Amino acid sequence: MTSSSGLPGKAERSARDAKAAGRRAGHQAAGSRWLRTLASVGFAAKGLIYLLVGYLALRIAFGGGGQEADNSGAIQLIAQNTGGMLVLWAAAAGLAGLTVWQAVIAAVSLGKASTRVAAAARAITYAVLASSIAGFLLGRGSPQSQDSQSEALTAQLMALPLGRFVVGAVGLGVIAVGLYQIWKAATRRFTRELALGALPRQRRTAVVTVGVLGIATHGLVLAAVGVFFLQAAITFDKDQAKGLDGTLRAFSETPAGPWALVAVAAGVALYGAYCFCQARWQRA
Repeated sequence: MTSSSGLPGKAERSARDAKAAGRRAGHQAAGSRWLRTLASVGFAAKGLIYLLVGYLALRIAFGGGGQEADNSGAIQLIAQNTGGMLVLWAAAAGLAGLTVWQAVIAAVSLGKASTRVAAAARAITYAVLASSIAGFLLGRGSPQSQDSQSEALTAQLMALPLGRFVVGAVGLGVIAVGLYQIWKAATRRFTRELALGALPRQRRTAVVTVGVLGIATHGLVLAAVGVFFLQAAITFDKDQAKGLDGTLRAFSETPAGPWALVAVAAGVALYGAYCFCQARWQRA
């Protein structure tokens, strides 16, 4: 009787031990040198893309907007230059590593549930970007513009029961993420993610300044994307939804005119620079 009654307790202990072992293995994987190195390459790739998006947006502001100021435009711009295909292969590998790193954090993190959800969301974002670059490299054609992707997604969601409300919920969610980014910049909370303690004071100040301006601008652009999704839900018109390119161009239609887009484009480029700071000083 004693042995049979002890079985459930042994099973529970075994399950706990297995879970703990899994978490230890996950933490070791997340902190492994090769994965962290690959993730650093991924941050650098992300930084390069945002720097180019900022450059393309500046060209649009000054009347030279041929290419779209989004991921697809940046990828095509890289590919057109000498050694660009090698850069894209490295970017795809780095973003894949960044995807795995964030997925592991989402799976084994002992922090708040919101931390794990945020890591999972980042993993999905990086996976989509990595797959679009890989698709381009494998000859599947140029990546679809984010405006087209946003319109297609909106049309698919609106075709669902209560789809209009789903699109509205997506818009509110994106706005919330954008506002969180702005708050994160204003409070300098992002500095907790960087190992800046050993840096000289002036250099540390420069990194923080770049982070504040870049992250705040990224949040502003995200919030604007969410507003367009919300507008699409209210008007029941998929064409109202915009991606990064359409959202950036919309800034030039404000009372400030092209100078609003110039300011936002500079902020987007600074966000790209901040991604390079992440590549160098991101905490494990």
